[in-house]
Amino acid sequence: MSEETQQTENASSRNSGVGLPITILIAARNEEKNLARCLSVANRVERVIVVDSDSTDRTAEIASQHGAEVVAFSHAGGYPKKRQWALDTLEIRTPWVLFLDADEFIPSKLWDEIRSAITAEFPKDGYLIRKGFHFLGRRMRHGGFSHRAVLLVRYGKARFERLIEVPGDTLDMEVHERVIVDGPVGELPTPLIHEDFKGLEAYIDKHNRYSTWESHLRYQLLTTGRYGEDTVEPRLWGNEQERRRWLKKLAVRLPLEPWLWFIYHYVWRLGCLEGRPGLIACQIRRQYIANVRAKVWERIQSSGE
Repeated sequence: MSEETQQTENASSRNSGVGLPITILIAARNEEKNLARCLSVANRVERVIVVDSDSTDRTAEIASQHGAEVVAFSHAGGYPKKRQWALDTLEIRTPWVLFLDADEFIPSKLWDEIRSAITAEFPKDGYLIRKGFHFLGRRMRHGGFSHRAVLLVRYGKARFERLIEVPGDTLDMEVHERVIVDGPVGELPTPLIHEDFKGLEAYIDKHNRYSTWESHLRYQLLTTGRYGEDTVEPRLWGNEQERRRWLKKLAVRLPLEPWLWFIYHYVWRLGCLEGRPGLIACQIRRQYIANVRAKVWERIQSSGE
């Protein structure tokens, strides 16, 4: 986002009046390069909580400077992980909760849609919001990398999936965690901005850790038919996160899956129109899937199955 656009967003935020009855929960760990922008419109809501996992940089300091509460979290393994722990442990005094990552930013148009949704005569109990993918300084309009997730929920009506416990797991959040909503789910049309400023090395390193975690889930799926105890149901005709779960259950059994994903993103979803960033993003996606499948195979071999 340009400096001029950022200044416009900040000015709009300052003039927005009384904050919406929402608590924003931001999951963070060493996010000093991303957090300030995420928090720059924090005064649009009643309360912002940064749930920080033992950061060693200026994450906590930046959060406090922007008026957010900082809550320390150390993952001891198992369920709940960070965001569910926050829902279970913290005193939430607002009727709505918005889940954000530190590398995400809510533009003004989306704030207008959020306001309209929660003040409607008959609001839904949760709302899907698209995570608009930005990569290597470029807004990725093509490639199919942006996806919707349930991020805005009525407090007390939602919970995070309870997936399997991964041995030696060091991740304090599930990868692309999904929210189960006890009630109707709507969609908001304007995407948020998802853009990580920590660089390509950090991005690739993060996805290597993610691939280890996902390989355990895939192994569980292939051997038991489920990802865990309480999960989003895969439904072809369900909402977007249910359709994505259905597609993943199908994809894990397909030969040449890494190349099928590459063709899907680069050719079918026109990632080729994004130039070099599009090619790099599609290659990383292909390699991620290849790494997951290799680690699943290694686990099957070591178990003697």
